[in-house]
Amino acid sequence: MSVNPNPGRTAQRFAAKVAVITGGAGGLGLAIAEAICIEGGTVALFDANPEAVQVATRSLEKAGFAAFGECVDVRDSHQVQSAMARVADHFGQIDSLIAAAGGSLGTPRDLEDISPEDLDLVIDVNIKGTYHCGAAAVPFMRNQGGGSIVTFSSIGGRSTSPVTGIPYAAAKAGILGLTRRLAREVGPDNIRVNAIAPGLFLTGRLQGMFDAMTEKDRNEVLDSIPLHRMPEIHECVEPVLFLASDASSYITGVVLDVNGGRFMAG
Repeated sequence: MSVNPNPGRTAQRFAAKVAVITGGAGGLGLAIAEAICIEGGTVALFDANPEAVQVATRSLEKAGFAAFGECVDVRDSHQVQSAMARVADHFGQIDSLIAAAGGSLGTPRDLEDISPEDLDLVIDVNIKGTYHCGAAAVPFMRNQGGGSIVTFSSIGGRSTSPVTGIPYAAAKAGILGLTRRLAREVGPDNIRVNAIAPGLFLTGRLQGMFDAMTEKDRNEVLDSIPLHRMPEIHECVEPVLFLASDASSYITGVVLDVNGGRFMAG
């Protein structure tokens, strides 16, 4: 498990709270889970990789945190509903859903290389997966008097991206409409729904791609970012925690851009 990237953090915004995190067994999802645990929360990790779920859950438990792992394909509404019910039964509540499962999922960027199966995969995991998880979590949040949902869009859904293809752009743009409509529908139940739209975070494969670029190409990427640097992982984690916690108690239906100024909404 990674070391807390923000050792000065003393808040306990998630004390006595339970958060479900999809895509939670690795990368950004696991970093969010660790941060919530550090702030007193309990986490349930949903991920399609059973080995990763087991390793991540054990890692959190070894660190003294309360964690629950489920192997879940978010494209399958029945799997999602069953897993969400097990979390609620196990912990007695679900306070936050952080729908981080998604991405381009290794599909091609260029139009001539994209197959119908590529399109289905990206749309199904990102849009349908987010929908299934939100729909499954809302009844539990409604019954307990409220909750918070954080969805994941992207700078690629806010503006054109040279890195990702049309299916990804369409899916991440669609997440924004889903977020706003869901926020309007469940607002009277004291359930807040907000989206985060990260820029390029160098995790895993993307870090290798960036490192392999020439210095000139890397500088071109950095020149497009007003802050002129790549982000640290905690700089995406912290905005998610803000939206998931009571610190944003009067914010719903918004998209929070986290991209160093590369995209500035009008």
